[in-house]
Amino acid sequence: MVDKGTLIEFQTDGGARLGVIQRPDGKKNWIASDAQGRHYSIHPRQISFTVPGRTYLAADIPDFEQAAGAYQDPDALELAWELLSPDHRLTNPQELAALIFNQTDPPICYAAHRLLSQDRIFFKQKGDYYEPRPPQQVQEIRHQLEKAAQKQQEVSIFYSKIQQALQGETVVWSGKERTVLEQLEQFVILEQSESRAVSELLQQLERPVTPAAARELLVGLGWWHPHENLALRRSSVPTAFPPSVLEAASMRINDPPTDPDAPWRQDLTALKVYTIDDISTQEIDDGLSWELLPDGRERLWVHIADPGRWLTPGDVLDQEARRRSTSVYLPTGVIPMFPEVLATGPMSLQQGQTCCALSFGVILQPSGEIADFQITASWVRPTYRLTYEDVDELLQLQVAGEGELVHLHRWAERRLAWRLAQGAIQIQMPEAAIKVTGDQVSVQVQHPSPARLLVAEMMILAGEVTARYAQAAGLAMPFRSQPQPELPSEEELLQLPGGPVRICAIRRCLTKSEVSITPGRHASLGLPAYVQATSPIRRYGDLLAHWQLKAHLRGEAPVFSAAELQAILQTVTAATQEATLVERQTNRYWSLEYLRRHSDAVWTALVLRWLREDSDLVLVLLEELGLELGMRVQRAVKLGEQIQVQVTHVDPYKDVIHLREVNF
Repeated sequence: MVDKGTLIEFQTDGGARLGVIQRPDGKKNWIASDAQGRHYSIHPRQISFTVPGRTYLAADIPDFEQAAGAYQDPDALELAWELLSPDHRLTNPQELAALIFNQTDPPICYAAHRLLSQDRIFFKQKGDYYEPRPPQQVQEIRHQLEKAAQKQQEVSIFYSKIQQALQGETVVWSGKERTVLEQLEQFVILEQSESRAVSELLQQLERPVTPAAARELLVGLGWWHPHENLALRRSSVPTAFPPSVLEAASMRINDPPTDPDAPWRQDLTALKVYTIDDISTQEIDDGLSWELLPDGRERLWVHIADPGRWLTPGDVLDQEARRRSTSVYLPTGVIPMFPEVLATGPMSLQQGQTCCALSFGVILQPSGEIADFQITASWVRPTYRLTYEDVDELLQLQVAGEGELVHLHRWAERRLAWRLAQGAIQIQMPEAAIKVTGDQVSVQVQHPSPARLLVAEMMILAGEVTARYAQAAGLAMPFRSQPQPELPSEEELLQLPGGPVRICAIRRCLTKSEVSITPGRHASLGLPAYVQATSPIRRYGDLLAHWQLKAHLRGEAPVFSAAELQAILQTVTAATQEATLVERQTNRYWSLEYLRRHSDAVWTALVLRWLREDSDLVLVLLEELGLELGMRVQRAVKLGEQIQVQVTHVDPYKDVIHLREVNF
C-alpha cells in the first residue's frame, strides 16, 4: 500500500525518474506525477525506491533532486566499500547514508540509493541490500572499465579522423584504425557478411550497411582511388615485389651470375635487328633480322631476349616469376613478371647495346614451309626500335636502305598463306586499346596491319621451330594445342555478311587452347605442334621453354623432367588464367567508364549476332572504339546492319550498360 503524496523512483523506457503518487489506478497500478506534471500508470514492479519520511507535491521534485545531487559522490561510495568489504557487511541506502554522510535525511538516503543502484564496481544488489564485491573482482571490473573507456576514446578519435578525412584533410591512421578500414575493404571486395566493426562504423555514419556504401566511404576517405580496381583486389595477383626480390634484382645487375651459354653464344651483332612494339612497351623481348646467304638463299632470324641469363632455376627471382606466371597488362599500367629494373633493363633487347638472346634462324621454302632451321644462344645488337606505325609507314614508302623489312614482310605473307593452306583459321577483328593516364581515358582501335602481320607470323614461326626441335630431341616442353572446331559450312558462312559478322560466327566455334607436355595440333594456327617461346620476360611458360632448349643445346640434361614440368605448368596455367580474367574485367570496366564519360555521344554499331533472339538481345560492335557490347533492340534488325546507338545507363562498377538505338 502506497499513500498519496509518497515520493517514488520508478522505471520507464526512458530510464529512472521521480514521481509523486496521486491515486490508485485499478487494482494494482498507481497514478504518479513527475516534475513536469506528466502522469504515469505505475505497476508496483516499476517502483525502484520509495523515499521515506514525509509526503511531497510534484512541485517539490526539482528541489529534492538538487539536494540529493549534492551527495552523489562516487568517491564516497568507494570509501564505504573500503569500510564494509573487510567484514563483507551488507548495506542499504539508509545505512549507507548514515555511514558516509552521518545523516539519513530523505534526499541523502535517495542519493545513497542512486550511488548503489548505479554502481557497477563496488557493490552488487542482493534483495533489498547491497553486498560489497571482493577486492580482486573490483580490480578486474576497474580494469575492464578502463579498457572500455580507452576503446571509447579510440572510437571517438577514429570518428573524428573520419570526418576530417571526408573534408579533405590529411590524417594518419593508427594500426587499429587501419584494421577496421581493411575490414571495410574486404566487405566491398568479397561482398559477403560484414564484420561487427564495419556494421557499427557504417551505422554510426548513418550510411547503409552495403558494399556500395562501404566503397563510397573508402573513396571519400581517400583510402581508395575513385576507380579502385576491384577485379585486381579480388584476385591473388601480386601488385608489389617483396623487398628480398627487389634486392636480388639489384644485386644481379651489379654482379651477374655466370653465363652457362657463353662458350656457345653465336655472335650475330653484325645483323641488322629490328624490334617492333607498341610505343608504350618497355619489355622488349623480340627482334627480327633478314640475312642473304652466299648461296642466294634467305635466312630469317627471330631473336628472343634471354632473361634466363640473369637467373638460376629455383632462385628467388625465378620463384617470384613462377608465382606471378605472367606480366599483367592493364589500362592503368603493367604489373611485370620481373622487377622493372631487370625487365626493362638488361633482360630487354635494348637498342644499340649488345644483348644476350636466343636466336632462331629459319630458311623457308617458297611456299612458306620450313626448309631448315637452327637455334642458338647468341649476342645481338638491336639496330632500330620501331613502332607498328613506323613499320607500316616504312613498308608503304619502300624506304631505301630498309629492304630487310620488305623481305621479312614478304616472307610473313607467304607464311600466312601456307598456314591457311594447312587449315589455319584467321580471326581479324578490330580491338580496343584502352589507356588510362592520370584521370584521362583514351580508346584507340587496333586494326590488322602489315606490321602486325609481320611480327605475328615471325613469332608463330619461332613457336613452330621450337616445337619441331623439342619433338626431335624428345624434350618435355609446354606445348600449346587447340582442338579442331566444328565450323559453319561454307554455305552457312556465305549467307552471312562478310567481315566482322562472318568472323564472329567462326570465332564462336573456336575452343580454348590447352597447355601440356604432350604435343598436339593447334587448329587455329594450322600447325601440327606449337610452343610459345617468344616472350620469356612476360610469360613464365616461355621461360620454361628457354631453359629446356638451352640445356639441350649445351648437351646437358633437361632442367625439368616431364613430371616436374607438368606440375609446374598446372600452377602456371591457373595463375595465368586468373591474370587474364583480371585483364578482361579491368578492360571492361574502363571501356564502360569511357562510355559513361561520353554518354552524350552517338556511336555507329555493327550488329554482329543475336544473343537471344526471343528477347531481342544482340551483340554489336562499336566500330569507332572496337568494343563489343550487348544491347536490346526495339525493332527487327539484320546481321551486318549499321545502327546508331547511345548510352542510356552505365555503371562500370556493377558492369551494367544499356544502349538504345537513335534516329530510326
